[in-house]
Amino acid sequence: MRLLHTSDWHLGRSFHGVGMLDAQRSFVDQLVARVTDLSIDVVLIAGDVYDRALPGVDVVDLLDDALVRITGAGAQVVLTSGNHDSAIRLGFASRLLEKGGVHLRTRLQELDVPVLLPFGGAGTEQGEKGPVLAIYGIPWLEPRLVAEQLGVDTASHFEVTRAATELIRADVAARSESRTVHSVVLAHTFASGGISSDSERDLSIGGVGAVPLDLFDGFSYTALGHLHGRQSLSTEVRYSGSPLAYSFSEAKHRKGGWLVDVDGSGITAVEEILWDAPRKLAVLRGTLDGLLESREHAWAEHAYCQVTLTDAQRPSQAMERLRARFPDTLVLGFEPEGAPAAAAASYSSRLANAEDDLAVCCGFLEHVRGREPDTAEQAALTEALENVRLQEASL
Repeated sequence: MRLLHTSDWHLGRSFHGVGMLDAQRSFVDQLVARVTDLSIDVVLIAGDVYDRALPGVDVVDLLDDALVRITGAGAQVVLTSGNHDSAIRLGFASRLLEKGGVHLRTRLQELDVPVLLPFGGAGTEQGEKGPVLAIYGIPWLEPRLVAEQLGVDTASHFEVTRAATELIRADVAARSESRTVHSVVLAHTFASGGISSDSERDLSIGGVGAVPLDLFDGFSYTALGHLHGRQSLSTEVRYSGSPLAYSFSEAKHRKGGWLVDVDGSGITAVEEILWDAPRKLAVLRGTLDGLLESREHAWAEHAYCQVTLTDAQRPSQAMERLRARFPDTLVLGFEPEGAPAAAAASYSSRLANAEDDLAVCCGFLEHVRGREPDTAEQAALTEALENVRLQEASL
């Protein structure tokens, strides 16, 4: 049996204001082709199917099309909800969809209700008594909302995830009394050891929400979602990552998933699957003239670009000039190199050291214009601030 581990589709997401539905359709095309070419039996989606709880009609249509095409190509689908999804909406019509090979695991009541796939095929003696693959889904668990239902006293990611995995282990143990059970668990969570990127929404502040890997000990394979970089935390615990880059911090990611082979003896192989990116990401840094003239950046002319200019003085019409060569420049920042320390300091740090209101105003003008206010401008600011003080005193 072959499983394809994916997650974090984030259907409907935009990239710095650029819609990504066409790119996501391209991913679905690749996914369906792999299902056919590699004879994949089950596609796993470990949460964040949508990018928001209320997706647009065209976004829902895309998921509908994807599920129809995947099941039409011969694979079943097991998916769970992430922190971006609405578990209730995503889980609508789950019993009906299950008859068509789409298994939704979005409810607490279904934590220990696996999708059972006999290796010998249903209806055969081997299928009824032989080894079976049991796929469980742990949806995104908001500790404050589920702690009481899971019977835990402390509303933390660790405690609710531990309670969920204990329910699953109990079910695996019960089923293992009469046959061999190989367990696969989908979980949308932040497991310790994972490397995050900017486009994930923090599960908690300061990493408190991270759960230890040993919560997943004993399962044949754990298919994680939430982090957007494909990575292995252990042989049996892996993140597939998102199929597309959703932030410039992911520019160096090789997007893909994991192809998992399993038979009656257990997991036999795990291999990487790569997706072709419809558009490259370029993170460029340098002076404006240097970037416009450099031949080494020719490849970035057709990429989405994040540019940081290092000119000592902020160039005029910088974005317009950059887009003449790099038309898809989406993010522009300024970090002068070789400038005086006061000019290079961040705006927030200069504000913290401002002695009075005049210094705050002068610091703001210097920040946005790249030069300090001259004597006449400082005089005008002083007069304006004095008028404000007089008006406040009269109230």
